[in-house]
Amino acid sequence: MSERFNIKDLIIVGIFSVMLTVVIFIFGMLGFIPGIMVALPIIIALVCGIPYMLFITRVSKFGMVTLMGLILGIVMFLSGHTWVPLIIFTSSALIADCILKMGNYSSIKHVIVSYGFFILGIMGNMLPFFILRDYYIKSMAASMGSEYVDFVLPFLKPEFCIVLIVLTFVFGLLSAYIGKLVLKKHFEKAGIA
Repeated sequence: MSERFNIKDLIIVGIFSVMLTVVIFIFGMLGFIPGIMVALPIIIALVCGIPYMLFITRVSKFGMVTLMGLILGIVMFLSGHTWVPLIIFTSSALIADCILKMGNYSSIKHVIVSYGFFILGIMGNMLPFFILRDYYIKSMAASMGSEYVDFVLPFLKPEFCIVLIVLTFVFGLLSAYIGKLVLKKHFEKAGIA
């Protein structure tokens, strides 16, 4: 088997990148609700597990997951986020790719853990809120109103960021496991045990 991407590999990456982008943006719109905004990475981790697991049944080459992470990062950047998602999504996807390679693309444990790391890329959208807190508070107040800011403000602390990262990873593992159960026939057909 060649390690180079062929047209089919690129089409698969493209299709699943679009699918994940649509899911992320649909659920990302719930961020207009302040209580949901602070939990968006966890929600995204839950809803993207099944599409990611379906994607993995078609992955056989190192770099396919990294390329998808890069595409998602670029989309986030072009949609108005900072450059941070570009770096975080690509890095998380590269780690996921390495984990898949260690499991020779056939270990379900490696697949599940790879998703836990891959979905941490969504934290790239949230990190600027913690790093540039004052800037985003002013920006939120101008666009969303003071009630929204009053609700969100207590959550924009470094310790909550750490909790959010851990919960996103844990719920990512849970979502991948659910994806494995839902897509059991696909995994058997792909030879992933």
